[in-house]
Amino acid sequence: MDGNRLRDEIVADLRRTIEAAGSPPVCLATVLVGDDGPSQIYVRNKHKKATEAGMVSRGVVLPASATQAEVEAAVAELAADPSVHGILCQLPLPDGLDAESVLALIPPEKDVDGLTERSMGRLVRGQVGHVGCTPLGVMRLLERYGVATAGKRAVVIGRSTLVGLPMVLLLGRKGVDATVTLAHSRTPDLVAVCREADIVVAAAGSARMITAAHVKPGAAVIDVGISRTEAGIVGDVDFDSVQAVAGAITPMPGGTGPMTIACLLENTLAAARMQGAFPT
Repeated sequence: MDGNRLRDEIVADLRRTIEAAGSPPVCLATVLVGDDGPSQIYVRNKHKKATEAGMVSRGVVLPASATQAEVEAAVAELAADPSVHGILCQLPLPDGLDAESVLALIPPEKDVDGLTERSMGRLVRGQVGHVGCTPLGVMRLLERYGVATAGKRAVVIGRSTLVGLPMVLLLGRKGVDATVTLAHSRTPDLVAVCREADIVVAAAGSARMITAAHVKPGAAVIDVGISRTEAGIVGDVDFDSVQAVAGAITPMPGGTGPMTIACLLENTLAAARMQGAFPT
């Protein structure tokens, strides 16, 4: 399941949609605090793909020495600006800053990262809102590559609010209709639990924890985990061994990572529609 290919398809489709509407400005704003190398790369890639999609991108960069009040003021200014449709605050923030207080300033209609408690609450209650980009990206991959979900068994490994918990809700909601098990580091006999699944989503952040022994032949395996090892960046899935038994599998890199950016842009267009800045 090629995330790079699907990301490019989504970006091209967004551009066609925006151009067909007369290219009204659809604006994604990012807030980057400090000089963390990976965060700078992530934000740069997001702006690059936003431009490719025909969107307006706006970046606010603050030094690592920025105070809580300065970061909150920057986010509050974007929240109040009607020309800004989506706001992303790149995490993690430097030590000493409270991310939750910053995220709380983002209105739910502009929360294109789907990270605030209001966005999560809307997902739980089945209300209109923005879904976290990574779990939404997993769903887009399953759809694009024809992985059946209705009546299937799925196991989500990892219980983070960023991926694991919303993933359970998305796979189990009406219309998707998978029967979902949430597993984690304290799940006894994880191999047996995973072997019953038609879909395995590994999001525990534990390098190569999912081996061929965990996977039922023909199952779809989605790798969301990222770990930095001496061998470089690896996922939660031992790709080489699992590929031999899985019916479908995402690579790492090139799987769920690119989809996170694609879904961020998808959410940004949806945000502009919510705010009446783009035709429905």
